Amino acid sequence: MAKNYIRYEKNNKIDWGFYKDGSVTPLGFGDLSTKEFLEAIQKNSKTKIETKYTLDRLSILSPITAPCQIVCQGANYRQHLIESGLNPDDKTYNMFFTKSDASLSSPLGNVIKPKHVKLLDYEIELGLVFGKRIDSNSNVTLGNASQFVAAFFMANDISARDIQLPQLQWYKGKSYRTFLPAGPMLAILEPGDFELLENLELTLLVNDEIRQHDTASNLVYKPAETILELSKFCNINPGDILITGTPSGCALKAPGKLIQKIGGLLSEKKKWELFIKGQSKRKEYLQPKDRIRSSIRTADRRIDLGDQILNVVQDLT
Repeated sequence: MAKNYIRYEKNNKIDWGFYKDGSVTPLGFGDLSTKEFLEAIQKNSKTKIETKYTLDRLSILSPITAPCQIVCQGANYRQHLIESGLNPDDKTYNMFFTKSDASLSSPLGNVIKPKHVKLLDYEIELGLVFGKRIDSNSNVTLGNASQFVAAFFMANDISARDIQLPQLQWYKGKSYRTFLPAGPMLAILEPGDFELLENLELTLLVNDEIRQHDTASNLVYKPAETILELSKFCNINPGDILITGTPSGCALKAPGKLIQKIGGLLSEKKKWELFIKGQSKRKEYLQPKDRIRSSIRTADRRIDLGDQILNVVQDLT
């Protein structure tokens, strides 16, 4: 059964703690990076400190620390592809992109809406933390790919659609500060846990309305084959992460095929002006004072990545 750990701040000091049944036992490891924590917990997984805290007494931090490489998969759930006007059975490539690690933020805090952004979107995602280096000397196969993964965590791939799509700026449109809330749990995997991945249920609510709900069994490109593909062109270090795509139900709605054909006859500037105008009518896009709640867990809670609670606030600077 996966063991849950959190990274937190208390009395201006950062530490890691073991989480169980609503309480956190400090480990006394200090301000370690994710990579350093994975190494430390392998050497000493037993807690020696008797003190326990409830979560409300701690400032919860992202268990994923910078610097790290953030690899993302796009359009990787079957229903998400269908709602985007695509046939998942026709998908012939695994879409990769990256986010800046400056976007990492607390799982219990604020998502800051930049002043110039109109179309702020949410995407709950399952995240994998690598525990072993992958390079040209690594012999990654479908059978051993799981051995390179140390932990699971929850992510929200916040996106500024009016930057990402019209400007073709996926990196910028998905990388503003606070655009990657991560955690709260870092679930260190035990033997057999990786195989439970497809039982994980992902749920996201905005203002108590369910917007996204699916299971990881509907991933188009599964983690093992994705890790194998990454190993062919990408070096990975311990502490680097892969976020695996989002289910259907985002605020973004792809224009119908007729609208797309008409848009093809317009100039790029006019086409995207109409796109933003049309999307701005959708009430699903995030606004200041919205609250996002999300969870990822198996039904039996053998793997439980906790609950994210995020408030959307307007950048006033």
